[in-house]
Amino acid sequence: MRIGFIGIGLMGEAMVRRLLERGHTVTAWNLEPERLATIVPLGAAAAESPAAVAAASEIVLTCVLHTEAVRSVVLGAGGVVEAKGMAGRLLVDLSTADPDATRTMAKALHERAGMGWVDAPVSGGPPAARAGTLAIMAGGTEPDVAAAMPVLRELAANVTRMGPVGAGQTTKLINQAIVGTGFVVMAEALALAEAAGIDAAAVPACLAGGFADGELLRRLWPHMQQRRFDQPIGYARQLLKDMQAVEAFAASVGQHLPVVAAAAARQAAFVADGNAMADSAAILRLYRPDG
Repeated sequence: MRIGFIGIGLMGEAMVRRLLERGHTVTAWNLEPERLATIVPLGAAAAESPAAVAAASEIVLTCVLHTEAVRSVVLGAGGVVEAKGMAGRLLVDLSTADPDATRTMAKALHERAGMGWVDAPVSGGPPAARAGTLAIMAGGTEPDVAAAMPVLRELAANVTRMGPVGAGQTTKLINQAIVGTGFVVMAEALALAEAAGIDAAAVPACLAGGFADGELLRRLWPHMQQRRFDQPIGYARQLLKDMQAVEAFAASVGQHLPVVAAAAARQAAFVADGNAMADSAAILRLYRPDG
C-alpha cells in the first residue's frame, strides 16, 4: 500500500521501518525534519507537509506527541485536511490523545474532507513495533476499522475494536493508568530488592507464574535492573503527559484515582529534575541515584 506517516518519534520510526520491511511505500513528515534521516535512507519519501503526505497516500497514519499535535497536523495550516481528493480515504491516529477531542476532530475532518477516522493508540513500545507485535485498541465505525485492519495487522499481534471513534483513546487511558503506575511500582520493588541484598536479576524468573508475573516484570524489570537507559523505551515527559491525561479524564467522569495520582506525582518529580527526555524507565534513579 501507499502509506502516509506523520510523526517520526521513537514509535513512528519503529513503525515506519516495519512497514518498509513489509514492502509498503511510505511517505513521511515530521515537525523536526532531521528525524526523517532515520527512515529516508531505508526507502521512505520525505514530504513537505502533512497535506503532501496525505495527497501521496491511500491511507494516512499519525503518531504525534499529544492532542494539540494531532489537531495541528490534521486540521491546521498545511494539515491533512488541505489535501485534495481525499473523500472516502482514512486517517488512522496512532497517537495517545483526548477522547472527546478525538471525536470532535474526526467530525471536522469528515465534514471538511470526507475522510473517515480510526483512533488506534498502541501499546508495547518500539521493540514490539519493529516486531509487529503491538497491542492496538481501536475506535471507529466497523467499516473504517475493517479498512484500517490490513495496515494495523502489519504492526500489531492484537487489534481490538473497542467501539466508535474515541473508544480506542479511552481504552488507551486505562492502559496508561496500568502502565504508568506499574513503572513506579517496578522501580520501588527493584530498589527494595537491591537494598535488601538479594539477587535482583533472579526475581522475574523466581516470580514467574505467580500473581506478580506479567510483561512489566518480564520486560521492564530487566531493563531497569541492567540500567539500559541509553536506548529509551519511551521518554519520561511522554509518560507523565499520559498520566496527567488519565487524571483529567478520571475527573471528567467523576472518579478520583489516588494510586494514579501518586504515580503521576513521582513521575512529575523525575521530569522536573531535568529528565524530560530521559528513558521513562530511568525513574528508578529516584530510588537508586547511584545506578
